[in-house]
Amino acid sequence: MENYYEAIDLLKGMISRPSFSREEQEVADYLESSWKKKNEVCRKGNNLWMIAPDYDPKKPTILLNSHIDTVKPVAGWTYDPFQPDETIEDKLFGLGSNDAGASVVSLYTTFRVLSSKRQPYNLIFLASCEEEVSGKNGIESVLPELPKIAFGLVGEPTGMQPAIAEKGLMVLDCIAHGKAGHAARDEGINAISLAIKAIEWFNTYQFPEQSDLLGPVKMSVTMIHAGTQHNVIPDHCEFTVDIRSNECYSNEALFELICQQVDCDVRARSFRLNSSKTEPDHPFVQRALLMGKTPFGSPTLSDQALMPFPSVKIGPGDSARSHSADEYICLSEIREAIDTYVRLLDGLSL
Repeated sequence: MENYYEAIDLLKGMISRPSFSREEQEVADYLESSWKKKNEVCRKGNNLWMIAPDYDPKKPTILLNSHIDTVKPVAGWTYDPFQPDETIEDKLFGLGSNDAGASVVSLYTTFRVLSSKRQPYNLIFLASCEEEVSGKNGIESVLPELPKIAFGLVGEPTGMQPAIAEKGLMVLDCIAHGKAGHAARDEGINAISLAIKAIEWFNTYQFPEQSDLLGPVKMSVTMIHAGTQHNVIPDHCEFTVDIRSNECYSNEALFELICQQVDCDVRARSFRLNSSKTEPDHPFVQRALLMGKTPFGSPTLSDQALMPFPSVKIGPGDSARSHSADEYICLSEIREAIDTYVRLLDGLSL
């Protein structure tokens, strides 16, 4: 019970300190100061981690991870996003309460509980930054500093159901090239018309390989820009495509297939955020099934995409509350999360 109240107090302290992506220093300083009272804390940039005592290189290592950064508050908040509010019973309102402060404090408490007795694995807890922007100074910069990881548990709001697969992300910047001309005369080649043909392909094409957990690859044209004034035929049209991949295709493979199909310049911003999947026979997933949990595939991206080892995303809260006005976490969800994490991991053999 004492651990639970400490977790709530820690979360309130996080909410009261703005921690936008790439601006997490204040909350990182706060957490480091709080955790140093009971743990040896390592730090790189705004990433904080700790390794359970009695590390044994002969044992596999489990990583507990969640992120300390938040998005900026959207319009529509009726509460102060940086003032933790408990005026409604069992609810704690505040920016980052659900995504993913509740996971951070729950996993830290779990780390403390599991570290108090001998386990068949090594345990590392990592509170990372820049997750909301998939930044290179976040978890990606820390993993080379850590021992080899056998399994990762990622804290994100999933209602404490295990996401054993996650869609990847690739963003494409596309340019259709035409020829400028006067709109009053029959001249020029309209780049918008050319772009429409490519956009129609993105809107309708279905890649043949579909995933049982994640479904098909999803492509959405989300931004478009063309033209300089009303009487000039535009000579180029730029548009952006958001692609959510399944585990059947790497981002590189999708990119090559797309370039063969569309008649425009295509540039991928990155190939690094691939889809991931952990097999149902993994010991962690099997224990989750025995506890009545329901594995699923997640359409949203997390730091799982940067983990080159088996991982499962599971945490307190509801993804629908993330990035929304009046974001909140139920205090009972944190209590349940700590209990569930401990039950899932205590004595687990990999």
